[in-house]
Amino acid sequence: MRGVLAATLLALVTACGVPGEDRPRTVTPPPGPFPYTATAMPTAAETGAVTEMLYFTREDRLVPVIRRIDEVPEADAQLRDLLAGPTPAERDDGLTSALPGALSNAVVELVEGQAAVTVAPAAAETGRIDELLAYGQIVCTLTARTDVTAVRFLRDGVPLSVPRADSSLSSEPLTAADYAALISPR
Repeated sequence: MRGVLAATLLALVTACGVPGEDRPRTVTPPPGPFPYTATAMPTAAETGAVTEMLYFTREDRLVPVIRRIDEVPEADAQLRDLLAGPTPAERDDGLTSALPGALSNAVVELVEGQAAVTVAPAAAETGRIDELLAYGQIVCTLTARTDVTAVRFLRDGVPLSVPRADSSLSSEPLTAADYAALISPR
């Protein structure tokens, strides 16, 4: 009886789970929702003449990241860098981005010191939906620029109400102060 019970238990234990492999294999990540050709790698490693501030996430907090680059990027280029996500070294430091789960596309236009960001919602099957952090990433990144005083969001040309750190919705122009409670020092 014990032998039968042990054999049955052994069969159950070995039958479940993922089969083992002799050596590691490369896993290709699924394509992201952003159709950009930009790379997440900074253009001038850590030796650039100017800095670019981007905000990524770690443990439901916004974390400022400073990259050294050759020249001050235009607002649309900085947004593309943000959408491209953290570099491998930044990911190794525990940084992620909420943008792929919340938005499928975003473009920016500067109008009299305000960034007008037109966004498209993510497809339902993209996984996580961290809209609060995603909008916070964009607002904090763009208002870190000297030529941007506030950010407003649009969808199909209509002002979009987005979440602020206090969980209220606003269609008014936003600043980093609206997300201050979520910002974590590096």
